[in-house]
Amino acid sequence: MTAVLHAEWTKFRTVRGWVIGLLLAAGVTMALGLGPSQSGSCNVSSCAPTVGPGGVAVTDSFYFVRRPLAGNGTITARVASLTGRLPAFTGHVRTNQATRAGLMPWSKAGIIIKASTRPGSAYAAMMVTGGHGVRLQDDYTGDIAGLAGGVSAASPRWLRLTRHGDTITGYDSANGTTWDRVGTVRLPALPATVQGGLFATSPQYASPMYGTSGADTAPTQDTAVLDRVRLAGGWAPGGWTGDDIGAPGGPAPGPASGFRQAAGAFTVTGSGDIAPVVTGATGVGTTIAQTLIGTFAGLIAIVVVAAMFMTAEYRRGLIRTTLVATPQRGRVLAGKAAVIGALTFVTGLASSAVVVVFGQRMLRASGVYVFPVTAVTEVRVIAGTAAVLALAAVLALALGTMLRRSATAVTAAIVVIVLPYMFCVAAPVLPLGAQNWLLRLTPAAAFAVQATLPQYHQVSDIYAAQAGYFPLAPWAGLAVLAAWTAAALALAAWLLRRRDA
Repeated sequence: MTAVLHAEWTKFRTVRGWVIGLLLAAGVTMALGLGPSQSGSCNVSSCAPTVGPGGVAVTDSFYFVRRPLAGNGTITARVASLTGRLPAFTGHVRTNQATRAGLMPWSKAGIIIKASTRPGSAYAAMMVTGGHGVRLQDDYTGDIAGLAGGVSAASPRWLRLTRHGDTITGYDSANGTTWDRVGTVRLPALPATVQGGLFATSPQYASPMYGTSGADTAPTQDTAVLDRVRLAGGWAPGGWTGDDIGAPGGPAPGPASGFRQAAGAFTVTGSGDIAPVVTGATGVGTTIAQTLIGTFAGLIAIVVVAAMFMTAEYRRGLIRTTLVATPQRGRVLAGKAAVIGALTFVTGLASSAVVVVFGQRMLRASGVYVFPVTAVTEVRVIAGTAAVLALAAVLALALGTMLRRSATAVTAAIVVIVLPYMFCVAAPVLPLGAQNWLLRLTPAAAFAVQATLPQYHQVSDIYAAQAGYFPLAPWAGLAVLAAWTAAALALAAWLLRRRDA
């Protein structure tokens, strides 16, 4: 086998076009990853978001009807109704500034205890939602389900929060008499005096067309009626203060918000969200995968070289000499696969490392917010991308073995490997449902190794591959490509043994 590997390596390095092709793949990957397209400016879609507990990027925008709580205490309220306004769309296009009645599934209103009015500060909240029943949420990522179903005058929801030191316990009730504990959370280093009261907020709406590039987004609004408000413990005497949390020096962005108090009832209107930040249509920033946008162009060069590594022998008639020298035809295919796979992996590893390390520095220097990742995740993205390119090269080699003709093999490799990536990630033109199926079943699933952010079920957004969200986990996606490659190699080896050279 060593002799076969040496022979195949000698063939590859003596064909100048193949060597140039691999170098071109690396060069294109780095040129696009470090080029002018990686510049930006600090605007609404790229500025650094607020940082919450534990360094998590968060959005913290809501209307807050509050008063101070010194020490321990309890707040109880009944939510009698929750209504809202959504943007009006004709198809996927927004109809001017028109709105319609409706609620986002994660529109929220209820009671909250918060460390301060500073965006990003710790909190725990009991809330009703537009489509997910009662929830206890804390510190932006925590979410515990309570009573199911919507809220109305005929079916109100009673909510209660109790503070004891750093511990907040949430309760809900359908009648105000029988209470169920939803959960208990701990907010470390909660100050002695906190802010508590009523709140309302409703996240951005996005029209899911072909992913984030085809989406139209707009703010939404919700209005809650809360009554039977009861306070116990160290609450400050006096009236309530209304604050629009979310933007320094002014009200939070979005529709009008505020509160009205009459006959013991509070009508609170808000817009925004209290949740972890995501990237995409309604989110901000980008991920380190943005630095690897040149992988798409590099992939094309790699599949061309890999397919021709086999088809060139058929075109020139050299395959007969190769098979005479190595009668065990499976070894010939294995040797070629090992050589092209190893060379592509090394090339991809080097180019990916350069663009990931230096590309994100360029993005940040241009004012673009790049979600931070751990060193382990960074290594996984770099090595995973190199593995994707290596497996794609071996798959293209197998297609070349089966089809024998360069043009046919290259076309097949591009259709199988490159086009699904282009239609779902590079330039998405398919509906999201179709994209997700392609990214589960085709070799393009392997690009899930570049995903670095979790999907939060409590955050409304378009979770598309273009924004870095894939339907499969990183290694599961890579396994799909590995399965395609293994199947293609097995078929290629069978055909190579059965057919005449």
